Amino acid sequence: MLHCRYLVPGAIAAAFFLAHPAFAQEEEHSSLTMGVGVAAVPSYEGSDDYRVLPVPQFRGKIKDFAFWTRGTALYVDAIPNGDPQGIDVELGPVVAARFDRSSRKNIKDDAVRLLGKRDIAVEVGGFVGIGKTGVITSAYDNLSARIAVTKDVAGAHGSYVVTPAIEYMTPLSRTAFVGLGVSADYVGKKYGRYYYDVDAAGSAASGLPVYGRAGDGAGFKKVNFSLAGGKSLSGDLRHGWAIFAAGSYSRILGDYADSPIVSIAGSKDQWIGAIGVGYTF
Repeated sequence: MLHCRYLVPGAIAAAFFLAHPAFAQEEEHSSLTMGVGVAAVPSYEGSDDYRVLPVPQFRGKIKDFAFWTRGTALYVDAIPNGDPQGIDVELGPVVAARFDRSSRKNIKDDAVRLLGKRDIAVEVGGFVGIGKTGVITSAYDNLSARIAVTKDVAGAHGSYVVTPAIEYMTPLSRTAFVGLGVSADYVGKKYGRYYYDVDAAGSAASGLPVYGRAGDGAGFKKVNFSLAGGKSLSGDLRHGWAIFAAGSYSRILGDYADSPIVSIAGSKDQWIGAIGVGYTF
């Protein structure tokens, strides 16, 4: 996987496989949607420089047990979602890789590059959530809320990440859908210290001022808002080819936004755009 792909947030990545809308669940108990696209993302979290990256994604279900990817994270729902009332209780494991600043050549800002690279984090944990089909616009729209909790087990930042999220999707017809999402990241103090603090040696190397407040305690690191849409090329979103587009805005918060890595070398305002194609079997 390419560096910084972790930046593609949940609703953006979901754009490549929300093509299997709620009305399809009434008819099929197994499916697979595979997608590939390109996304313009910040060169690191907090950067004001952007790169274009390929983004492969997939989602599916086997006998009503669902699985999906969000960027470099894999979710597996251990509870089958075949409830006739349209209620889906989610519970299962999640594993993710975080590549932020793990390669100097992918960091465009000279000062941040001189701070040195970070190790790849492997974050393992679980998630719980609930969704309901047939909520607002039709019998087929879907509103869901979930929270994921993971911890780095690879010895990179060595901390935890808590990600609450709310997503809403509605099919406009059998050939089109729109979806939106809101999410946030709450991180432990070791996370802030690893990615956002600047020590004396780093300051001497980069020219950025010494900064240590981001590692003083846990807190909300950012909030994200995203919008996605798709259109079938085969006349039915449940089968065949479809095209997708998505956009996202994130705001880095608090002491993380005040870090010179963000406030001087980058920006607290983070934008992502993506387009792609997918195929549903």
